[in-house]
Amino acid sequence: MPVAEVNDQKLNYSDTGGDGLAVIFSHGFLMDHSMFDSQVEVLQSDYRCVAWDERGFGETPVDGSFSYWDSANDAVALMDHLGIDTAVFVGMSQGGFLSLRAALAHPERVSGIVMIDSESGAFTEEQIEGYGAMFNQWKVSDSLGELGETVAGMIIGDPDISKQWITKWEARDRSTLQAPMETLLFRDDVTDRMGEINCPVLIIHGEEDQAIPMEAAEDLMGRLPDCRGLVKVPGASHAPNMTHPEIVNDALGSFLAEI
Repeated sequence: MPVAEVNDQKLNYSDTGGDGLAVIFSHGFLMDHSMFDSQVEVLQSDYRCVAWDERGFGETPVDGSFSYWDSANDAVALMDHLGIDTAVFVGMSQGGFLSLRAALAHPERVSGIVMIDSESGAFTEEQIEGYGAMFNQWKVSDSLGELGETVAGMIIGDPDISKQWITKWEARDRSTLQAPMETLLFRDDVTDRMGEINCPVLIIHGEEDQAIPMEAAEDLMGRLPDCRGLVKVPGASHAPNMTHPEIVNDALGSFLAEI
């Protein structure tokens, strides 16, 4: 796969090319660009689909601390590298965090946002403590075992898909998780700035999401000036684009056709 050397980073990405509206797919924590394979497969005939590995995940290395504002700048720099002026940002979980920040920092480059099981807020002290302990165990465990199954269950919720990702997680050098983990745990809260985002936004959220509850999606919906709706995915956990692709693809396709 190609690599874009931008912002002193080496970003691994895929690009379907073409003259259609560009769509930037940004994955969630512990995931990589391949989590959007089902969306790219369906949309690539009409849209230019770019999916990328964020710092510390997939084949993109990480060197030192960073913020989701840096990740937003990475995505825009990738657009520059590919000659893309504007794009719709589709972000799952932490991919949504960076998508909101891209719209705030570079409003002229973001023509729309699709938030998949994401939010504008930050972790509470209790969440920082709980998730921090879990990820510290994740880094030092010889085998992920029950912890891997628990995390996969929370993110994915489908046993067959979970096995594939647990295999990926087991094969990685988990010591590289430190910087991305700190970025996730200590991210800033941008909720009070949601009124500044004027591009159209679609929210898609799994009804069984334990990581980010539906209430966060409903709150975000009420704060955005041009929210085009909240699609609730029955039976889905934190990654409905993988477990319920038909529902997500239909909603995504309709939104993209509108704009």
